[in-house]
Amino acid sequence: MKRSLFPLTKFKVFLSKTAVSQLNSLNYKLKDRVKKALKNLENGPFLSRSGADIKKLASKSDPSLYRLRIGDYRVIFFVVEQQVKVTEIFPRKKGYKWLN
Repeated sequence: MKRSLFPLTKFKVFLSKTAVSQLNSLNYKLKDRVKKALKNLENGPFLSRSGADIKKLASKSDPSLYRLRIGDYRVIFFVVEQQVKVTEIFPRKKGYKWLN
């Protein structure tokens, strides 16, 4: 049996009440697409992979905030230990003014 030098660490993804509400307001196709993207964060929120455009946001918050791009929608999250905590899911046109 082969053993990996780097064991896979699973992350748990949690959504805030706001994020749950925002997710539930999406049409079923978009909701499914967002759910799949959130599920992929369990394998590692910082792993580069096709279809995952993740960037660290320029904010002074601690812990650092990250943005996951899913088409015209954005998912804002932060990571604490083995937990990915999603705070918001919103259309790109809303912008990031709230970060200031």
